[in-house]
Amino acid sequence: MSEPEHQIDESPGRRAKRRAAAALAIFVLLLLAVLFWRPDDISLWIKALHVIAVISWMAGLLYLPRLFIYHTDAPIGSAQSETFKMMEQRLYRVIMNPAMMLSWLLGLYLAWTVYEFQGGWLHAKIAMVVLLTIVHVMFGRSVRRFAEDGQRKTARYWRLVNEIPTVLMIAIVIFVIVKPF
Repeated sequence: MSEPEHQIDESPGRRAKRRAAAALAIFVLLLLAVLFWRPDDISLWIKALHVIAVISWMAGLLYLPRLFIYHTDAPIGSAQSETFKMMEQRLYRVIMNPAMMLSWLLGLYLAWTVYEFQGGWLHAKIAMVVLLTIVHVMFGRSVRRFAEDGQRKTARYWRLVNEIPTVLMIAIVIFVIVKPF
């Protein structure tokens, strides 16, 4: 049986945005529920949600340059190139941007309420997160450049750039866990 003709065909991009909005709403509702039912545990829940947001952000920061490497090898205007454009834009807009914003929001909350912005390790961590944010913005510009079929960097360039989020992540984890200063 075929679907009714009056049913509107929804684009995959619209569905992805709706799923991302639903995930964000669940995230906020969970936070509000914890605040209401277990206010004494709110800092632990915010730490947990912060870690979840950071993991999501890092997944995007590590995966997007890999897409750029493959996209660089795809001929401009090809079906493969168009598929990469869609994948890059969705990853950046639907996953990476919200995850970065939540990471910053929850991280600053923790820095203020739990650590009172004290400690050299915290300042170093924030500096590394600022650098990670700069990388994020640079990747966003590259997503736009690829979408416009603009000038492309080489696959070798993207392989090297792919290491930057990894190095920053290692530094951030060491600052947070070891607190060397």
